[in-house]
Amino acid sequence: MVPIAPSITRMRSQSARSSASIRDRGVFVCCNGRSSDNKSPLAGHCDAGLQLFSLFAGGTLSSHRAGRNTPQIAPQCRIRVHPFTLEFNDLLSLRCMPGAMCRPKMHFYQDIRRLAFRLLRMTDPTVYLGARPRLSKHFYKAHGLGNDYLVFEMVDRDQASWVATPENVAMVCDSHRGLASDGLVVVMSDQSLRSPGHTVVSLRMFNPDGSEFERSGNGLRVLAAYLSGLDPRLSVIDAKVGGGKVRIHVHSMVDGTFDISVEMGVARLGPEAIGAGSRILHGESEPYTLIGPEGEKLEVVPVSIGNPHVVILADSHEELFSEKRLSVLGPFIASHPDIPAGTNVQLARAQHGRGQACIWERGVGRTASSGTSSCAVAVALAVTGALPFGAVLIDMPGGQLSVSVHNSLEITLRGPVTSVMSGTIEDGLFSRFEPVS
Repeated sequence: MVPIAPSITRMRSQSARSSASIRDRGVFVCCNGRSSDNKSPLAGHCDAGLQLFSLFAGGTLSSHRAGRNTPQIAPQCRIRVHPFTLEFNDLLSLRCMPGAMCRPKMHFYQDIRRLAFRLLRMTDPTVYLGARPRLSKHFYKAHGLGNDYLVFEMVDRDQASWVATPENVAMVCDSHRGLASDGLVVVMSDQSLRSPGHTVVSLRMFNPDGSEFERSGNGLRVLAAYLSGLDPRLSVIDAKVGGGKVRIHVHSMVDGTFDISVEMGVARLGPEAIGAGSRILHGESEPYTLIGPEGEKLEVVPVSIGNPHVVILADSHEELFSEKRLSVLGPFIASHPDIPAGTNVQLARAQHGRGQACIWERGVGRTASSGTSSCAVAVALAVTGALPFGAVLIDMPGGQLSVSVHNSLEITLRGPVTSVMSGTIEDGLFSRFEPVS
């Protein structure tokens, strides 16, 4: 698959050259000199080469061509949220991500020369792009309570760069052959400055096994530390990630450690929030019952913080709260076939007015801390009455984060981020990579 377009600005300049139309909600349509009606996309105003794709409830991809319907296409791969330009011969398919509110509010247009797309009124992380970005060799590394991330920026093909294939990402994150990281945060090239101290940026995030995921609370805070280092005036960052938008606040920085909070949005509860089927979770409300690998009954709370979590309540089962038990339950639940896209898993309990958590991250394994996991634990303990709503501390092996849970399940995450290093990947590292074009 060829590289994605480096920015929405470039895409718009291309559209001007091809007499395309950019409609009121940012939809890009290229119709060989004629524009399609954005309000009546099936009216067939464009040439026969134009295809319109609409994603409907349940993740079905329907294809329509200039006045006649073709059979529905089964979704096969992930597609990204951001507006990219792809070549005509690139393959494309869609699926609804776990817990997403997939409705016919999303339209995709294609002609024989170019495909470009924007998502309309996204309400949740919904789709991902299979095309992998080309990244600069310059990196920044920081950690939030031992959960470390590398930040790279997307660049054009003609710059010194590497492609974030799963193999390359795994190599870069490797603790022996690479830079040792729990994941990558990729800054897309459509960053814009709203005002002094306020910027808007689009992101993609990758696990150390090379898989792409929706969002990370610590990854978002590491991103903010990186951008604040580039512009010390920066205090507010609007980040577009995983189909949604979050606001990040940089409160202070002392000796390389930042105090950063993230408005994580509103949590959602229930099996449908994480895309789980009826074979793994039983019950009508929180807590649900999950049958463990040895037939044991576990009390759990499924919750989405923009990414999926299963919180195991360990208060009444003291023996459950251990790293040894996590090493069994974590992979069992995270890769359960009834949760097709996988999930993050936490052991959680409340003690002395604060939460405690052990964490198994999808695509990572055991981690010292996790921003979205701490949010999921705070929500689970609040809705089951183990902790009050409001601001609470969540203790993890790497330290503690402050999580504020409103009665509406709106969440704010706050804690420290410590800069580790910045530098440039040497060419010798890439000589061991799988060749990229």
